[in-house]
Amino acid sequence: MNLPHDGSPEPVDVLQPPEPGDLKTKIVNLERDNDHLQTAITSHAVIDQAIGVIIALGGLCPRQGFDVLKDVSQHTNIKLRTIADLIVDWVSSKQLPDDVQRALNAALQKAQS
Repeated sequence: MNLPHDGSPEPVDVLQPPEPGDLKTKIVNLERDNDHLQTAITSHAVIDQAIGVIIALGGLCPRQGFDVLKDVSQHTNIKLRTIADLIVDWVSSKQLPDDVQRALNAALQKAQS
């Protein structure tokens, strides 16, 4: 506790308990943030896996793998996460939509040149 020059203690702000509505709002916000983070973690893992497939397929470095994934997404007008899902599933299913396959081939050729 800091003492002012006259020796009397400084006033201390007393913390008031939060209003119940404030707690409910905070909980709802925290739950929403938690859901968003869980989704981001899952998306990030799938995107990393797809980059790994592209790297192995094209003999590329990681940055090039991401660029290929991004190019495929942009040229097919499909979200990056969805393209990543398709590429990861393609490894086991051996099926990739024709437009995605064409965009992937073109992006791989571009990255390799």
